[in-house]
Amino acid sequence: MPLLLGLDIGTTSTIGTVIDAEGRTLAVESRPVTLHSDHPNWAEEDPEEWWANAGAICRALLSREGVSAGEIAGVGVTGMLPAIVLLDDSLRPPRRSIQQNDARATAELERMRQDMPEEQFLALSGTGYSQQLIGPKLQWLRRNEPDAFGRARKVVGASDFITARLTGSVQVEHNWALEAGFVNIATGRYEAELIALARIDPALLPPLRASQEVVGRITPEAANHTGLQPGTPVVAGCADHVASAFVCGAALNGDLVLKFGGAGDILLSVDRAVTDRRLFIDHHIVPGLYFSNGCTAASGSLLNWIVRHWAGAETAKAAAQGLSPHQHLDRMAANVPHDGALLFLPYLLGEKTPLMDPYARGTLVGLGLHHGIADVWRAALEGVAFGFRHHVEVFAERNLSIRRVFAADGGAASDLWLQIAADVLDRPVTRIDRHPGSSLGAAFVAGMGVGALKDWSEIACYVAPGRIFAPDPRRHLDYDRKYRLWRAVYQRLKTLYPELSATA
Repeated sequence: MPLLLGLDIGTTSTIGTVIDAEGRTLAVESRPVTLHSDHPNWAEEDPEEWWANAGAICRALLSREGVSAGEIAGVGVTGMLPAIVLLDDSLRPPRRSIQQNDARATAELERMRQDMPEEQFLALSGTGYSQQLIGPKLQWLRRNEPDAFGRARKVVGASDFITARLTGSVQVEHNWALEAGFVNIATGRYEAELIALARIDPALLPPLRASQEVVGRITPEAANHTGLQPGTPVVAGCADHVASAFVCGAALNGDLVLKFGGAGDILLSVDRAVTDRRLFIDHHIVPGLYFSNGCTAASGSLLNWIVRHWAGAETAKAAAQGLSPHQHLDRMAANVPHDGALLFLPYLLGEKTPLMDPYARGTLVGLGLHHGIADVWRAALEGVAFGFRHHVEVFAERNLSIRRVFAADGGAASDLWLQIAADVLDRPVTRIDRHPGSSLGAAFVAGMGVGALKDWSEIACYVAPGRIFAPDPRRHLDYDRKYRLWRAVYQRLKTLYPELSATA
């Protein structure tokens, strides 16, 4: 029976999954990833760490009973986007990646606004101006790091980098280029006017490929690194948030997925391309469908930051109980009243949708001497959930209906977080079980690309709905009032944030 391998190049970890063609997940492996933030608004990672992780994960997966290199019929890679990886002549990065939630290129973004009205940009690209766009960051690199920029021959995304190292072939999956701001939403092809706006050489941009297209085969060098057989087909891959939402079963109009990863993604399956400056638009995994979606820049990465810098004592207590720090803090925060007056704006990396504000900052409001780490933890969980609600209100404004809500990825293991989300949204939230994440979606796409799988609907065999978190009407009313205050905090401070950035 053919086996399929998926790799997920995520913000906080690299994950690999092997599946068969009968609905079974045979093995999962992961390795941590280091996020570097050396300056305000910076978010970088080392692509060579991703490559090292990919090699270690593949070798570990192939050591599992029932999994051998000769049985792997196809490989797919997914990853966060649109990260920037510069490639030199040898397919090596001359510097670390710049992540999708990096917000350093504010001056360059403002210059783009002056060069093209946002309405015109939105009409062409399907998205508004935001810190996520690739053009401003490339301009920043050219101005601030001319040596590294001068060595670049191509610019690709995170998953595209791994695919290139596996095959020696350089291309970008079509959603990377779409979210980067280089593709005409109407034609699905590169748009010369958008590339000129970014002030880059068009030769930097590799060819576009659809997710399931076979783009190359494992090279001898990659085989030596990973243990995979030379010649194994590799597909173009997919965006991590799109792959994760697809795995959840979001293939019908009105299916909403909350993705509790390093960033907080929210995706609504739609049958038409809905353009709005406050949202992103992506091609669905299923041809002909779209995801109207958004992303809070810091979700799981916010919690990791709290653990790393504020929860030293609790980390030791968690270890003594055989718990992770996150599980221990969840238990503590469950005893904190939900109607407390502490508000946390989770904008530690600026904010992407729907604010599109790179100047926004993480903000705690209402902090008192009576508060402890559990209060801060709960306020952070609530802040991310409030960010999801903000998106839901935008969907409603565009007459996009929601019929089902699913939750997935690492943070969805938190019962407390999912209950908070259900109460804030006033909708049942279904956790997806047997969901190893976006890597499963990448493996499935590889199966469709090489013909081992025949129909997109077969994804339902690999996952199962789990616990349903029902909203509590009384808690929702309390959260409704709290949410309005949370929104008001940003409105009152948004003109102050740029001054703070100027001071820094």
